[in-house]
Amino acid sequence: MTAETQSQFVRHRCPVAGEIDLHVKVCGPEDAPALLFVHGFPEFWYAWNAQLAEFSRDYRCYALDMRGFNLSSQPIPVEAYKANLLLDDLRAVIAHIGGAVHAVIAHDWGGAIGWSLAAQSPELMQKFVVANSPHSMCFAHALAHDPAQIAASEYMNWLRANGSEAVLAENNFARLVAMASLVTEEQIAHYRACWSRGLTGGVNYYRASPLHPDTDATRGTAIKVLAALKPEMFRVQIPTQIVWGTGDIALHPVLLEGIEAHVPNVRIDRIDGATHWLLRENPVEVNALIRAFLAE
Repeated sequence: MTAETQSQFVRHRCPVAGEIDLHVKVCGPEDAPALLFVHGFPEFWYAWNAQLAEFSRDYRCYALDMRGFNLSSQPIPVEAYKANLLLDDLRAVIAHIGGAVHAVIAHDWGGAIGWSLAAQSPELMQKFVVANSPHSMCFAHALAHDPAQIAASEYMNWLRANGSEAVLAENNFARLVAMASLVTEEQIAHYRACWSRGLTGGVNYYRASPLHPDTDATRGTAIKVLAALKPEMFRVQIPTQIVWGTGDIALHPVLLEGIEAHVPNVRIDRIDGATHWLLRENPVEVNALIRAFLAE
């Protein structure tokens, strides 16, 4: 089942890229509590299709195309994808919604930005839900010290390289179709339409981030990045739920170790064997877990 959605655009000014238009799909009762859904790479609002169908029954749902993806603005400069600018995007969307939401629900890169929003602007949400996206402090520690996670994250350096978007687009996006575990013709058609609008913005998230494995040319940088981070800037006090697929080959369960030091009010719900793409592969379990947390 697909929720009946309508498009809205939120415009605000970015100091690096000028006017930014953010495309948002909206569904659900207008007077219901608001939920903001924030996707990751290489996705767009449609990543939340199964969740919109479920939660639009009794929540007002807003599913964002993040900057650089699909119908939102896709500035070319890498510096337009710095975390502080992506945070401004989420703040602009929440202001458009009405100044605060019942919950921000995020995955992958959406989660990476969502973690910072929950830490720095907790007044904008009552709860935070994140699926398979590590807290920045935990991820930085693993990139500096955990060999298995370092190896699993090597794809980030490949994406950071010049021309990665052109390789991803080859053979009608065959690599992306396989990577994102798309199986139905409907899914593939929606995602190819999104990717045909541009991939540079999506890979610029990786190029702009200081969090990535060391290369031969940057040996020792990951430890320096970890040392430079200030834990108090990433401390999340609001009620937080982590939904984690334990079968994620890129993000290992080690990334949950020590999370309570940074998120004291955290609930962790594991889905054994679920992959990184649990939103569409395990929608019944994911939706039930989130619904229970939102109702608490």
